[in-house]
Amino acid sequence: MTTVKEIRLKSRPVGLPNRDNFEVATVDLRDPGPGEVQVKNLWMTVDPYMRGRMNDVKSYAPPFQLGKVMDGGAIGQVTASADPKFKEGDLVQSGFGWREGFTAPAASVQKLDTKGLPPQAFLGAAGMPGLTAYAGLLRIAALKEGDVVFVSGAAGAVGSMVCQIAKAKGHKVIGSAGGPDKVAFLKEIGVDHAIDYKAEKDLTAAVLAGSPEGVDVYFENVGGEHLEAALNAAKPFARFAICGMISIYNATEPQPGPRNLALLIGKNIRMEGFIVSHHTDLIPKFIEELAGWVREGKVKWTETVLEGIDKAPDAFLGLFSGQNTGKMLVKLA
Repeated sequence: MTTVKEIRLKSRPVGLPNRDNFEVATVDLRDPGPGEVQVKNLWMTVDPYMRGRMNDVKSYAPPFQLGKVMDGGAIGQVTASADPKFKEGDLVQSGFGWREGFTAPAASVQKLDTKGLPPQAFLGAAGMPGLTAYAGLLRIAALKEGDVVFVSGAAGAVGSMVCQIAKAKGHKVIGSAGGPDKVAFLKEIGVDHAIDYKAEKDLTAAVLAGSPEGVDVYFENVGGEHLEAALNAAKPFARFAICGMISIYNATEPQPGPRNLALLIGKNIRMEGFIVSHHTDLIPKFIEELAGWVREGKVKWTETVLEGIDKAPDAFLGLFSGQNTGKMLVKLA
């Protein structure tokens, strides 16, 4: 592997990104020096949070730089090593996505123990999205016995894991997704009441149809109308875990807030935003529980896969038009 393709940020989008915001470049890979490895990427992930990194604003993750290769989660295989801790053929996880391969310090990659799972699962169900679901549901929303759980974006990488973790722990789950195929997927993974929000005129009524007494936990992936419906349907002392609000990521002007936010007061609702990187201490327990749920058939996942580095921008853009069910991935080799 001497030359590889990589995806660079060509221009900063205004509103919804398009292909013109990206460019493909070919670069030469140098041989690894002492303490370095060379890696051929097999899989890369695209995730909604990357949209914020396309803007030149300060946030919890640094912005992508114009004219520079983008980055994100990837699974690869060591092709050459100048570090004794790695050998050719080792599977590794890194933050060097959006490229076919790279040479980097060995300390910047982690050897991957798949525990019998497919390697790409560590970009989805067993990776950041799965940990996000686990931490948000169990730590932020403090799931407790008898809770009814409402999940927006329930057919996505994070949402589908929230639904299944809640079901694995014996809870009633209401999930919202867009379109009959995604609703069918929600039913397949055990969601008790699946809502096609695109077909509903009254989202609050649709949620209450699944749980007339209301909901105890809301896992937020969408924002907008979904947050209003969750506030309306919330029981007293409900807990909201705010993970994402994909409905406003491409807005070109400030969006109106929930019109019913005052319900937080009378219903004693606790609403908390969170970033998964603050909860990495949960990884060992999460992986242990996940492995058990997979063995018991309580958790499964689906992937939407595009092939080839040239398709990476299309995979990313597809997140904002609902083209993915489960985890959106790019297979590189």
